[in-house]
Amino acid sequence: MLDLNVIVKAYDIRGTYPDQIDADTCQALGVGFAAFIRDTEPSTTEVVIARDMRPSGPELVDAFANGVQSMGLDVLDIGMGSTDLIYFASGSLGMPGVMFTASHNPAGYNGIKLCRSGAAPIGEDSGLSFIKAVAERGADPASSAGVRRTDDLLAAFADHVRSFIDTDGLRPLKVVADTANGMGGLVVPAAFEGLPFDLEVLFGELDGTFPNHPADPIQIENLADLRARVLETGADIGLAFDGDADRVFLVDEKAEPVSGSLTTALLAGAILKDNPGRAVVYNLICSKVVPEVIAENGGRAIRSRVGHSFIKQIMATEDGIFGGEHSAHYYFSRNYRADSGLIASMMVLEQLSRSGGTLSELLAPLKRYEASGEINTRVSDAHAVIEQVAEHYRQQPGAQLDRLDGLTVDAGDWWFNLRPSNTEPLLRLNLEAADQAAVEARVAEVQAVMADAD
Repeated sequence: MLDLNVIVKAYDIRGTYPDQIDADTCQALGVGFAAFIRDTEPSTTEVVIARDMRPSGPELVDAFANGVQSMGLDVLDIGMGSTDLIYFASGSLGMPGVMFTASHNPAGYNGIKLCRSGAAPIGEDSGLSFIKAVAERGADPASSAGVRRTDDLLAAFADHVRSFIDTDGLRPLKVVADTANGMGGLVVPAAFEGLPFDLEVLFGELDGTFPNHPADPIQIENLADLRARVLETGADIGLAFDGDADRVFLVDEKAEPVSGSLTTALLAGAILKDNPGRAVVYNLICSKVVPEVIAENGGRAIRSRVGHSFIKQIMATEDGIFGGEHSAHYYFSRNYRADSGLIASMMVLEQLSRSGGTLSELLAPLKRYEASGEINTRVSDAHAVIEQVAEHYRQQPGAQLDRLDGLTVDAGDWWFNLRPSNTEPLLRLNLEAADQAAVEARVAEVQAVMADAD
């Protein structure tokens, strides 16, 4: 078995195949996962598994399933699907879920996302450490092995996605979706079936070698084909999905990219109109427009650390109706508090239909600030640099500092967050100010302080 310390991350399991993740390792992880489920959900008898389109998927799924079955649990294999499909399966069937995917990572990677029954998250502190420990030491097999069966939940999932909108209020919009040879090529056409949209899918062939461009829409260069096609066809909107199709980024009718923060604000406002007073969770690198819109629409804005497990936990404890991240993960209470790029897409299209105008017009009231985007800087000691930066800004009049996740400094008319990477000696800077000139000046200022500290 390979070194699990390399591939077990804070929120999932991920590495290059076959040198970091292989069949033997996945079988051991299957044993660990089954042991965890037997320990935390003793009445559970079956787990549901899906995979994305990566060539190594079938082999790794078979091995993981064998590990689960050896511990006496049954396996429901639903074949290829998106990550939000496995969350739907876990939630609707009341089973723990397993998704084999490396999301937006290049073709040489594969990985595993895990959840408990009801799509409850499993992270480092909520099960992954236990699973890793059992996988490393092994466990005695059950006296009777579990069985494996198959099913197809795509149609049920598509119905679930459409249930979030009033289909009678839609207008015939032209939609271009770039699925980047990822799982959106399967789930997007299914969800759009029967709706009055003119849908064009770019790179819809399921191909885990990603022959056209990486399935990582947060990188603006990967939006080039979508932006060009939106302009060529006069489309009303472009949708860019990542490899496992749980995230979506928008492109407006002018081919301008829309940040995850603006989409979060748009959806929060729409949802709160029908659900006043409810809590909406957002992560701390979202634009200030997000809590502003939540307050303007009578909601309770709750700030969270970055990461799905934190968002989902707060939604559970605060009865949150919606959650959003700047990275384009959007969480819905009626989706078992799990994220779904498809549900977010449908709700945006519903709002665009209702507005009667263009997407840029719909978003115009939300474009209140300018942002730097995430800037990564390699440093020798991330902790020491953060402390020096904190000390510098602690001395600045009016600056407010907090340590919810890394360091956040709010200076009133501008703010930034500086967080260490979980896996590399990097610091991630996100900064927002009133205009682009201010953004550039403040980024230069913070980077100079970082350089002095390193």
